[in-house]
Amino acid sequence: MDIDLVVKGGTVVTAADVTRCDVGISGGRIVALADGLTGKTQVDATGLLVLPGGIDAHCHLAQQVEPGVEMADGFESGTRSAACGGTTTVISFAAQQRGATLREAVEEYHRKADDSALIDYGFHMIITDPTPAVLHEELPRLVSEGYTSFKIYMTYEDLKLDDRQIIECLAAARATGARTMIHAENSDCISWLTEVLEAAGQTAPRYHASSRPPLVEREATHRAISLAELIDVSVLIVHVSGAEAIEQIRWGQARGLDIHAETCPQYLFLTADDLDRDGFEGAKYVCSPPPRDAANQEAVWTALRTGVLDVFSSDHAPFRFNDPAGKMANGVDADFADIPNGIPGLETRMALLFSAGVMTGRISLSQFVALTSTTPAEIYGLRPRKGSIAIGGDADIGLWDPEAKWTVSNDLLHHAVDYTPYEGQQLQGRCVTTFSRGVAVWDDGKVLGAPGHGQFLRRSTTGNMIPTGGTR
Repeated sequence: MDIDLVVKGGTVVTAADVTRCDVGISGGRIVALADGLTGKTQVDATGLLVLPGGIDAHCHLAQQVEPGVEMADGFESGTRSAACGGTTTVISFAAQQRGATLREAVEEYHRKADDSALIDYGFHMIITDPTPAVLHEELPRLVSEGYTSFKIYMTYEDLKLDDRQIIECLAAARATGARTMIHAENSDCISWLTEVLEAAGQTAPRYHASSRPPLVEREATHRAISLAELIDVSVLIVHVSGAEAIEQIRWGQARGLDIHAETCPQYLFLTADDLDRDGFEGAKYVCSPPPRDAANQEAVWTALRTGVLDVFSSDHAPFRFNDPAGKMANGVDADFADIPNGIPGLETRMALLFSAGVMTGRISLSQFVALTSTTPAEIYGLRPRKGSIAIGGDADIGLWDPEAKWTVSNDLLHHAVDYTPYEGQQLQGRCVTTFSRGVAVWDDGKVLGAPGHGQFLRRSTTGNMIPTGGTR
């Protein structure tokens, strides 16, 4: 066999197996898995783990937010940082503006991404205005073109849908086979609590957590699952923060409902105490749902280990801290409700989970691969092209040194944000080389990838979307 590139001598890890073999690559695809392969070019992976490239299925790049506020990362800097952390596919959001169409949103994001991305990418649509034309004319056409997932919100004034609108979106998902992602927090509870806190003068960043206690996530999670049960359709609950929401997800799964759920690094490595840092520093950690406490961190670890949570994403929402278009958009003493909501995490996502999960024995290597690559590929319609090291699949590969010890510092990262919330975290394990379709885009501390290498991914609908009550 004439092979372009051979990755030799590494330990190959999939969601099912760990084995030692060579990986043969030609034409950007994996063509052989065997011992003793030779090729035109060889990479020595002795002592390294050969993992599928990560899939970060929840990141916000170049997304339009409120006037005067700007995300730090577009598709070039965002995908660059992803590649440096072992991620080879990102799925970002094409957000519909109210009064506009989904098609306009998708076309706008292609203009932002198509000549900029260093790695492959897809779009989730965000539905903010679910008119009959959007749900029954635009959505079916877009799903047929490979935009097979959308996100809906139960909170944020400019994004939230009411229960009737959510039901209509879920019905449209059932009809088209689209995957529905739900941000589950009770908007009215948050609004009322925010008004009470502001009236009492409790407006510092730490009160962001007080305005969004676990019960507002618990109630909305239960309601989202119940509405999905009514329609008999699968849903995915995003960025689950702790025990109370997990309890509702476990309840739904125990009823036989097709409920998937995601969590993020902030719920394993940050707590509400980070919001209470001196001065305005707590603004760096404002995200929703907010980080909880150590007990909730343990609940999240347990849910990852037992499969209740089956996707691990970054929810990368990059706002600079010391920037009048970032966290300081409304001043250095802004009320918590006026601080741009979100934190960066694309580049550090996999290393954080590897160090605190695999290296401590909390999760296995195969579980790590499933959470960060294989399961997102299955849920979001990227299999068999992405998500595993398998013959015929794209040669998206990360070479990981499990012995590498390093300390997270923003100076070492490649995003366009001026801080990382994980500054000072001491980690073991790091991606030293990243291949995107057989091309090295990160190697030995150097960015090798070029803007425009990334390809748009048309995704399929999945078998998971068949309702439990029978076929469509």
